[in-house]
Amino acid sequence: MKRYRTVGWSRRIGYRLLPGDGYSYVLHLRPREWPIVAAHTLFGFLLAIPESPDVIGRWPEALGGVLLFVVFLNGGTLAINSAFDRDEGDVGYLDAPPPPPRHLFAFGTVLMASGLLLAALLLPAPFAIVYAACVAMSLLYSVPPFRWKAVAGLDLVINAAGFGTLTALAGWTLADLPLSTWALTILLAFGPLFAALYPLTQLYQLDEDRARGDRTLALALGMRTSLIFSLMMAALAFVLLIAGLRAGPSGDLWPLILVPAALWFALLFRWLARYAVMSPSDHKRGMYHALQAWALTNAAVLAAVLL
Repeated sequence: MKRYRTVGWSRRIGYRLLPGDGYSYVLHLRPREWPIVAAHTLFGFLLAIPESPDVIGRWPEALGGVLLFVVFLNGGTLAINSAFDRDEGDVGYLDAPPPPPRHLFAFGTVLMASGLLLAALLLPAPFAIVYAACVAMSLLYSVPPFRWKAVAGLDLVINAAGFGTLTALAGWTLADLPLSTWALTILLAFGPLFAALYPLTQLYQLDEDRARGDRTLALALGMRTSLIFSLMMAALAFVLLIAGLRAGPSGDLWPLILVPAALWFALLFRWLARYAVMSPSDHKRGMYHALQAWALTNAAVLAAVLL
């Protein structure tokens, strides 16, 4: 039996339950990534609580919006991405990826479009607008002839804006409140923070991206410059986070953000010192450590705002 069908008990069960390539469609949605996206979307919703106690009463809409954003939009985006990338090596949150099924592009497109329709019918208009913007960005990112993921710089802009800022903004729109200046500053800060993370997601895939002809940001910059760039973007992000928190409802608690800041800079400086002797698996491990630092950043911001 092919290896991608037997990596872990969940795949062995999944391919038995869904005949043929059915479970491959599920895997290409990358469900292991869903908790990360869900947490960042919910982060935006929770950030709005100090603005009005009525936000708590909107939990049903919030959970519905998170479901649409995570499974329909993010899952559909990753399915479309896989349909054109045809990765053979490990990618983020999908080890030993199965060959893309024949109708994966159509499947991802229908999933995203269905989510947009449900968002327009059931949820606040600003959420549907953010969702639609992310759909457009997803298509520009993955689909030829645009395929901005293969254009150094444009790949960064799409990811920093889409996952960094718009994902959390979508969560805020589910609270159905005007966007405060302090909150806008915090949401914008996650743009450069994702710009810091983005090259780290590419360092262990340089050989495969080079063979495919993609001109990713990490390939264009090189490994050392990519890490320096990540350090600069992280510094900008934490400057904005400090500014937003100090202007927010619990301004005295802004020093809480220094905990994840220390973790980010310790990780990146150590990576910069050791990159020349690190294997692809070491770079992959470092990427997952950076995602943990991202989660801690979300938690520290919420603690500073809500306590």
